[in-house]
Amino acid sequence: MTTLSKTMIAAAAFAAIATSAFSQVAWEFNPGMAYMYAGPGKMSAMAMASGEKNHDAMMKHAAKAPNNTVFFMDNGQLYSVSGTLDPTGNFYRP
Repeated sequence: MTTLSKTMIAAAAFAAIATSAFSQVAWEFNPGMAYMYAGPGKMSAMAMASGEKNHDAMMKHAAKAPNNTVFFMDNGQLYSVSGTLDPTGNFYRP
């Protein structure tokens, strides 16, 4: 096995481990930041412009996400549903 092949296998293994670990970390939403879903595979985060006018414009059309809302992707589309996930990832409605 060549050095390049060994390097590629090691990189793939590391990526699998890192992806698995990353997926178990809760999202961290920070004050003053906006997170936008713009379509399949297009997520972005950026600092919001400060100022009461900007805040009021966003809040005019905002909807509060209720507790126990699960967000997930299916066929490249973002969905949400009311319910919870158990520690093994199984969905259920209380």
